[in-house]
Amino acid sequence: MIEKRDFYINGQWVAPSAPNDMTVINPSTEDPCAVISLGGQADTDAAVAAAKAAFPAWSTTPKADRLALIEKLAEVYTKRADDLAEAMSLEMGAPIDMARQSQVGAGSWHIANFIKAFKDFEFDQMLGDHAPNDRLLYEPIGVCAMITPWNWPMNQVTLKCVAAMAAGCTMVLKPSEIAPLSSIVWSEIVDEAGFPPGVYNMVNGDGIGVGTQLSTHPDVDMVSFTGSTRAGIAISKAAADTLKRVALELGGKGANIIFDDADDKAVKRGVLHMMNNTGQSCNAPSRMLVQRGVYDQAVEIARETAEKISVGSAQDNGRHIGPVVSELQWGKIQDLIQQGIDEGARLVAGGTGRPDGLNKGYFVKPTVFADVNNQMTIAREEIFGPVLSMIPFDTEEEAVEIANDTVYGLTNYIQTQDGAKANRVGRQMRSGMVEMNGQGRGAGAPFGGYKQSGNGREGGVMGIEDFLEVKAISGWSND
Repeated sequence: MIEKRDFYINGQWVAPSAPNDMTVINPSTEDPCAVISLGGQADTDAAVAAAKAAFPAWSTTPKADRLALIEKLAEVYTKRADDLAEAMSLEMGAPIDMARQSQVGAGSWHIANFIKAFKDFEFDQMLGDHAPNDRLLYEPIGVCAMITPWNWPMNQVTLKCVAAMAAGCTMVLKPSEIAPLSSIVWSEIVDEAGFPPGVYNMVNGDGIGVGTQLSTHPDVDMVSFTGSTRAGIAISKAAADTLKRVALELGGKGANIIFDDADDKAVKRGVLHMMNNTGQSCNAPSRMLVQRGVYDQAVEIARETAEKISVGSAQDNGRHIGPVVSELQWGKIQDLIQQGIDEGARLVAGGTGRPDGLNKGYFVKPTVFADVNNQMTIAREEIFGPVLSMIPFDTEEEAVEIANDTVYGLTNYIQTQDGAKANRVGRQMRSGMVEMNGQGRGAGAPFGGYKQSGNGREGGVMGIEDFLEVKAISGWSND
């Protein structure tokens, strides 16, 4: 049993102010794998105080010095890659090979992109040639609370913490209490990189406790949260009394529009993308909209693809999907699959219950529903499991209407070999991101959504700007 009760505050590992143990469950076995402690108000206050005390010096630390520390962080992160992968595989169920490549790799990717963006970022800028004595100063907002989820731990931790470090902010991280082990390794990485005490702090806790304490704390200037829309609303309300900035990356119900001229691999690609990370991604293409002329063929390809996906323990090597993260999540997914059946969707692959041969662990069958309409529960709610809903459409206008008919607006996908049509439809998507024909977004592209998928942007230049205030000064001396 791993025992990791301490918090990282002011450059030291410190015991919690009061005992409050919580057991971390391995979702592949349903067995306890670690014990952490949940923090209380005294722990939160200590971490915020450390961040506040460190802010004046860190915010004025020369850019070159901050850059050197982030480059050292990248070096140590690479050295600890296996430890991070093993932690994420154990805590949240990412298959170990996928954890090494994608889960750890997401963090490496973001750190590298932030380094590039930071090198070119100008914190002092002239307003324009028309106003040579006006300056725009980009200054760190202050103490930031980072509240991160369990599904892509290092992806979200790096997007928040490294951007804030570059901006000159100080911070307190509260990782998900059900997947905290990788963030403990991350804290060890930050410590080894040599950041000054108080710049980075970490307190484990749940949303009701430490999450609320950070969101309402008068000395926290900004909250950056990734998680459910429900929790994002609660954080926004909690933060309102102190008018702190709130950046939210929330849920999604992405539409993947398959036109009748899509390439031969579009459907298979969409199913595999949906099932990646066991469907536990906010930007998963969970609604596959297929043009009527190729719909029956697409359903058959989706069925065949889903039935070939293997499910197994996260600790096993190989290309398979692992469990979902928790018993609570497993039960929610089972209920939604049953609701899809009850509401008349046609089950073509998967269904309720565990896959054959797996009688323990939070494993879900890769599931595909056909003949879904956009008013069904499985088309409206974010399932956050390996469940795909297929919806037929006739015209381009209908596809756009269905895709946008959702409270969410994170990522939509378009599959067509007609470039003009792809661009035209892409412009009409009410979402923060659109990916076409299987091409991922480039390095430094901003990540974020419209509507109830949140606000703000993470990654690259815009990710750094999210942690900055803008000061406009007139009468600037150019002597």
